[in-house]
Amino acid sequence: MWELYASETLLQVLLVTGAIGGAAAWLTGRAIAQTWRPFWHLLVYVALLGAAVRFVHFALFEADLLALLSYIVDTLFLLAVASLSFRIARTSQMVTQYPWLYERVGPLRWRDHAAK
Repeated sequence: MWELYASETLLQVLLVTGAIGGAAAWLTGRAIAQTWRPFWHLLVYVALLGAAVRFVHFALFEADLLALLSYIVDTLFLLAVASLSFRIARTSQMVTQYPWLYERVGPLRWRDHAAK
């Protein structure tokens, strides 16, 4: 129960957690940002998404469903992807919707026009 991905191969982890879970996390982060919800909503959705990813590991590859360490690692990876997506989408929103107030500094940041 405390081993990280004990009964799963690297390909299974990359496919389910990396590709499928990562894509779902990217879309989740973008959707939360585009609907102007606060960041803490993302934490709730990613925790649920992490449980779904663990279930897919269990259902398809007979992995341990209640592997706490695997769930934590999966969820942290999904949180990183979702946070990146959230920040990119929010930056785009701020500089597009309020061009007289903000300017883009990079893909993840904006600043006031007056702060030059």
